[in-house]
Order: sequence, then structure tokens, then C-alpha cells
Amino acid sequence: MTSTHTSETQATITPVKALQILKDGNQRFINNLKVNRNLLQQVNDTYDGQWPFAVILSCIDSRTSSELIFDQGLGDIFSIRIAGNIVNTDIIGSIEYACKVAGSKLIVVLGHTKCGAIKSACDHTEMGNLTDLLSKIQPAVYQERITVDQDKRNSHNSEFVENVASLNIRRSVKTVIDRSYILEQMVENEQIAIIGAKLHLDSGIVKFYDDTMISNKADISAHINY
Repeated sequence: MTSTHTSETQATITPVKALQILKDGNQRFINNLKVNRNLLQQVNDTYDGQWPFAVILSCIDSRTSSELIFDQGLGDIFSIRIAGNIVNTDIIGSIEYACKVAGSKLIVVLGHTKCGAIKSACDHTEMGNLTDLLSKIQPAVYQERITVDQDKRNSHNSEFVENVASLNIRRSVKTVIDRSYILEQMVENEQIAIIGAKLHLDSGIVKFYDDTMISNKADISAHINY
């Protein structure tokens, strides 16, 4: 049985260690070997405070619960969910709170395969307030250069959809750092790191995009021209 994190245990976790905790948790998930937790006890343990070691920005898709796919308990991670795992001002503010105020050490932008929001963006769907949300995915649609046949640049082409989904993850990672001086400074000071990842719904495996990892000042410089 695993106990909840305290300020002391959170302080011992580095960004690299936080990433490994999530990787280990996903491995347990895909092997159906979840840790035995007393969730009611964790409710009591976190009554007076919380000390999550990571913040995960993921899609609202019902199959992408971060606590489940990374086998984490109550109080372990901050979970931010929005269609298409897009980034806006409110989300960046939430991530700033998670890291600067609550002490989280790792930011994960988690996309997934067969994403409905990505498919809608690929089809240039317009529908009420969803139109504005999908506009934040459109740059990834236009950035996809592999699919040259215009008739195949839509949701019926699964390869195109997955290419766009991966580009959207990468763009979101960069946007978080580009639009937050607070988070940028924390990365430069090596207090936190950010990385992109993609959940494969057919297997439950989360593939981390190691080349998107931003954990120091040199990484920030390397991503400026991405």
C-alpha cells in the first residue's frame, strides 16, 4: 500500500525522478498490476494539504484519466483536462500554481491516439464555442507537411490525424514555456521540467517524447526556433 506524498517526500523528488515515477506507474497499468491503495485513508491524509509531484495536462477523453494510466493515488498529481490538450491563459495559470505554489516538479503534456478534438480540427469543424478551442489546434494541422494530397488531409486519414496529434503535443509543450516567465525561470533554475507524451489507446502505453524534454536553460534555447 502506498501512502500520500508529504512536503518532505515531495521535496526529495527531482524532475527526472518524477518522470520515472510516471513511467513506472504506466508500466504497472499496462500489466494490470496497480498498487494497493486505501483511497479513503488518502482522503484523510490530504485533508489538511496536498503535495503533488507532477502536473499533467491531458484531454477530456474518458479513456485518458491520468491517475489511472499512471497508477497514481489521491494527492499525487494535478490533473488538468481540456479537449485536445490545448493551452490557454487559464491553463498556464493553473500550471504556474501547481509548480510555483504547490511544488510540483514535472509538467507533462499528454495527448492520445484517435483524439476527437484533433479529428475535428483536421476537418476544420466549426460549432459554437468549440470553434475557438479548435483554432488552437489548427497551427498543428497546417504544420503537418508529410501529407501532400489535399484529399487525405482530413479525419478519414488516421496517419494524418496522428501526425497532427503529435505536432499539437509538441506545440503545447513549447507554448507553456513561451507564455510563462514564471515557468521559464523555474526551468532555467532546474526546479522543474516539461515533456510531451502520447497515450496509445490500443495498448495503454504512454510514449514519452524525450526530444521535447525541457529541463534547463540550454534546452530552452534549443527549443526557441522549434
